[in-house]
Amino acid sequence: MSDPLREEIKQKIVNGDFHCEKELTLSIISGKWKVVILWHLGVEGPHRFSDLQKLFPKISHKILTQQLRELMEDGIVHREVYPDIPPKVEYSMTELGMTLLPIVEMMYEWGKMRIERIRQELNPDGDLELAADQCEGTCKKA
Repeated sequence: MSDPLREEIKQKIVNGDFHCEKELTLSIISGKWKVVILWHLGVEGPHRFSDLQKLFPKISHKILTQQLRELMEDGIVHREVYPDIPPKVEYSMTELGMTLLPIVEMMYEWGKMRIERIRQELNPDGDLELAADQCEGTCKKA
């Protein structure tokens, strides 16, 4: 059995619309919240929907649902429904999804380095009060 993949991506592969393999990867992880969702699920383990909402207070219910649904359709995230009352639902990385974790980790490290460099350039004397790290609490290393 082949790994799941969204129909739109399958069609692009069939039509030869991807010019290189990187485009496929980007089409799967593209989305404002997907990379940080993947980081949390991959590094911290399974999360309930409400836990993910608390991590990202600026994301709407609709967008979080959409991002998770696309990741599930692409075989990157698994949704487990437990027969509890009230129902319990957890999201976790699949085996295929875990293969993306090194890429997500490299993106984190690159971004961390780049932000620090930009802050130094903007404030070479250290006399300005710059905004706090935007990732505070959402993508810090454990």
